[in-house]
Amino acid sequence: MNSTDQEADEDRNVFVIIGRVFEQKDDDPIDVHILLAAPDDDTAVRTALNALAEEGYEEAELDQIGVMDGMPDEEPHASAFQGALEGEIAIIQL
Repeated sequence: MNSTDQEADEDRNVFVIIGRVFEQKDDDPIDVHILLAAPDDDTAVRTALNALAEEGYEEAELDQIGVMDGMPDEEPHASAFQGALEGEIAIIQL
């Protein structure tokens, strides 16, 4: 990995966003964790909301956002973390 790749990785944190989504406005909520890479929390939230809309969720309530400090030990979060490093957005239904 060259220094440009390292700088790009340092500029893109892996965020975890915790919240609930609704397939239809009056449906029961579905708890979710969303993992994605972004340069800042505002971009992470916008990207997550766009991904949820693309997946067909009508409404979302996002409660918490944080930066992951390393790969989780357990699935499905470990795979989602790796996917986020590769540019994917993971929506994990709990």
